[in-house]
Amino acid sequence: MNQLDAAFNFQQTALRLRAQRQELLSANIANADTPNFKARDMDFAAAMQAALNPQATAGGRSSSLAAAPSGGLGPLPLAPVMGGSLGPLPLAMSSAQHRPLDAANAPAVSHGLIQYRNVLQGSVDNNTVDMDIERAQFADNAVRYEASLTMLNGQIKKLMSAIQG
Repeated sequence: MNQLDAAFNFQQTALRLRAQRQELLSANIANADTPNFKARDMDFAAAMQAALNPQATAGGRSSSLAAAPSGGLGPLPLAPVMGGSLGPLPLAMSSAQHRPLDAANAPAVSHGLIQYRNVLQGSVDNNTVDMDIERAQFADNAVRYEASLTMLNGQIKKLMSAIQG
């Protein structure tokens, strides 16, 4: 059953991170006309690695993240948000009855993986959203989300077929 859990956990994590990235890209698009808004994104591969193997990333983060591709459409320059490359952000708890947030279910910001996108072309209002990039990244991420969902559905159908005979 452990192999089955691992297979489903991979797809579940991929879907969760894709949905989280879609929210970031949606916020960027929604704030395209907001003065001083800084576009944010995440390196999906690094976020996936951090979510699936938290022990490997607990001590620190790779310094190559800023130059890593952000979703498959080519490299986009990123800069850390809220300490980004300094490692995981601590979760403040005001009561001993609060449940600690485990690394597998923590949002990507706790791994320092949500980053500001560096400006490719400056604007008068200091907004770093480039609508062409945002739309392309949004569409790419949506297609990849659908692909992950299709793979998960395929795994479930195979399992149901094996159970039902």
